[in-house]
Amino acid sequence: MDARLNFFAEPVTGKALKHVMAAGRVVKESALPAATQELVSLRVSQINGCAVCVDMHTKEAAAAGESAVRLHLVAAWREATVYTEAERAALELAEAGTRVADGAGGVSDAVWERAARHYDEEQLSALLLLISFMNLANRLNVMTRQPAGAYEVGQFH
Repeated sequence: MDARLNFFAEPVTGKALKHVMAAGRVVKESALPAATQELVSLRVSQINGCAVCVDMHTKEAAAAGESAVRLHLVAAWREATVYTEAERAALELAEAGTRVADGAGGVSDAVWERAARHYDEEQLSALLLLISFMNLANRLNVMTRQPAGAYEVGQFH
């Protein structure tokens, strides 16, 4: 499978994505726990069907020490007992923020309040940016059919 577009070879997307990736580094360096960042990135990518991002975030999380059990259960996090309450709140917010077109009200007050119980404003801001960034990346990758499987840990750092 070949990608429809090479983002970094094309001047407009190449230039824009350099800025997006710089913003992504700010989130990565934030106080939002790294494990939460990878779990959220993985879940958003699963929902959006972004194979290249699922590949990337599974490998990055595993390299950072995340267990195979937790990675395999992300798609069924509601029924899994391997996540903290804070992680569950972040995954719930990620799903609500990703599925805004599916839910008439967007992110409900209840979902927001559960996340706000576990994360301060800086962490919530980082979480919101991460969810938004992942939705952007997923959509770009899905629309251009970016192939999965060849990602190497640290490739974009």
